[in-house]
Amino acid sequence: MPHATASLTRRAGRFLRTSLFAQVLIALVLGVLVGRLWPQAGASLQPLGDGFVRLIKAMIAPLVFCVVVAGITKAGDLKAFGRIGVKALIWFEVATSIALVVGLLAGNVFAPGAGMHIDPESLDKGAVDAKAGGGQLPSAAQFVLESLPDSAVGAFAENSLLQVLVLACLVGAALLHLGQTKVPQILPVIEQAQDVVFTIVGFLMKLAPLAVLGATAHLVGEYGLGAMSTYGKLIAVCYGVALLFLVLLGCALKAVTGLSLWKFVRYTREELLLALGTGSSETVMPRMMQKLRAAGCRDDAVGLVLPTGYSFNLDGASIYLSIGTLFIAQAIGVDLSLGQQITVVLVLMLTSKGMAGVPGSAFLALSATASALGVIPAAAVALLLGVDRIMDSMRVATNLLGNCVAVFAVSRWEGALDRVTAKKVLNGELPAAAQTDRPAEQDRAAEPATAEVAKPREAAAGPGAASVTTRDT
Repeated sequence: MPHATASLTRRAGRFLRTSLFAQVLIALVLGVLVGRLWPQAGASLQPLGDGFVRLIKAMIAPLVFCVVVAGITKAGDLKAFGRIGVKALIWFEVATSIALVVGLLAGNVFAPGAGMHIDPESLDKGAVDAKAGGGQLPSAAQFVLESLPDSAVGAFAENSLLQVLVLACLVGAALLHLGQTKVPQILPVIEQAQDVVFTIVGFLMKLAPLAVLGATAHLVGEYGLGAMSTYGKLIAVCYGVALLFLVLLGCALKAVTGLSLWKFVRYTREELLLALGTGSSETVMPRMMQKLRAAGCRDDAVGLVLPTGYSFNLDGASIYLSIGTLFIAQAIGVDLSLGQQITVVLVLMLTSKGMAGVPGSAFLALSATASALGVIPAAAVALLLGVDRIMDSMRVATNLLGNCVAVFAVSRWEGALDRVTAKKVLNGELPAAAQTDRPAEQDRAAEPATAEVAKPREAAAGPGAASVTTRDT
């Protein structure tokens, strides 16, 4: 019996040392306890989470650049890359529109703000300005212009993913034009740099439990659990709609690719829990790119669709904004007509595309919607200040899964998905670490439509190319 107990203890200790999921889960529970029992101490732990997010963000721009350049060059077809971009934008627009409409329908049915009878004059308009930091959402023309880099160094220094994508597309196109005979060493260098970035991310992921502990303790310590009762109905409606939307996404994924969203959630449970704990989906972008590539998605599809989705495919934010707009109107006693609700959808379809990276973007989008309607005072947006941070988990999970589903769907649409490999990986039959080392022939042979134009990974990369491996971090 003592021997069995010791063996069980060793196995438990080994599991805790090697399982990021278990470490993050324990950190999440500890964060809630610290924030609840010692609110001031919990609130002071925010730098742990913020520091981790900053370190991960520093790796995202170079990683996206390397993956996209390598993806374009290996695919050997710039037109195919352009098609992937167009199809991704179509998917994003359809998905976010459905999210907005579903959110509005739920807001009308459940009326989370009904009966509150809030006087807008009693609300502090300055609090919304403080939350937004005096910023504003870019116009459509400004958004497009700011997506174009005016400095190659500046795009990386400012961590502007869209600008980095533009640079990566230009470099990839130039490499295709010049061919491997003129620049035989460039692609191997880019792939080796990609290896270095993934290794650094592996090092940083060891700090993830500390980041989750700090972020969770700060959230509970700063805001407490009182908001759960004050805004209980709104929270329940938003999370319920998000769950329904994910079910719809799962059905779409099954219909388009034959894959199971639930199995993908199980496959990426560590990344999802980390994103929930830190309140940021950017912290797991590098790991998600690795796992999507391991699950049979071609490099160029992953490199373009996933980063672009962070700006164009904010499904969770769309749900929150549509329900939040109705909540505000109901709370102050304004009955929005069908025409006004259609206006809400149209305005949010535009404003949600420029939200990424803008401080207080949700409140700026809500303020813009209130101004467009003309019947909701701008000060009424302050009603959501007390619950906004609690909605982060819903937005992060829905945005992240929505973008991953988009990668699978667009990859299948373009013939860039190895469904056999994807099913094996999601079923646990093929370890992710082994899959990332697969030869290019398997990577490209998923679909007959692309098999003819595919080039072997080794041939495209040239001599000395380094393959990217997924490390168990």
